[in-house]
Amino acid sequence: MKLYLSSYHIGNSPEKLKEMVGENKRAAIIHNALDFATDFERLEKSKKDEANDLKSLGFEPEELDLRNYFGKPNELREKLKGFGLVWVRGGNTFVLRRAMKESGFDEIIKEYIGKDTLVYAGYSAGVCVVTPTLKGLELVDDPNSIPESYKNEIIWEGLGLINYSFAPHYKSDHPESAAVSKEVEYFIENKIPFIALHDGEVLIENL
Repeated sequence: MKLYLSSYHIGNSPEKLKEMVGENKRAAIIHNALDFATDFERLEKSKKDEANDLKSLGFEPEELDLRNYFGKPNELREKLKGFGLVWVRGGNTFVLRRAMKESGFDEIIKEYIGKDTLVYAGYSAGVCVVTPTLKGLELVDDPNSIPESYKNEIIWEGLGLINYSFAPHYKSDHPESAAVSKEVEYFIENKIPFIALHDGEVLIENL
């Protein structure tokens, strides 16, 4: 499984993403990192923008709401088989992590390791969630943000698809950049391996 890990939106390597995905252009967009949002008009516009970004690259996007699969991992497993790309957008990493656990996505995605049928791609929280630990992210995201239908548990373990922590928006023109700098200091002080990206930068991993 290939990973396309961006700091913000698609970043500066859209052609690389197209190349990685191959023939199956169906793309599942996971917006659950924004399930805490209350400005629904802004949220809907944001969802359309995400879809249009992927359409411009030749993908066929559709929303995959993990809340519809809470407690139904087998249904989610079957649904994912139809996609060549999973695009996981930014927002609150702790909310996203809960959604991935409650739907079973966190274990199902690991079944694609060693296969070339699915690309995991995303930015910001969508990358932070695949790290070994979410420790330090509380300096940027609120771990106590509990959307409706979610359990209260704070999950500190990431998916562990990569072996380092991730700091997006580092020294970038982004409202979270100052908080991310404190997060980077936390990683350094606690000897946590990490990579910090400026907005536009992308990492590629092959599992």
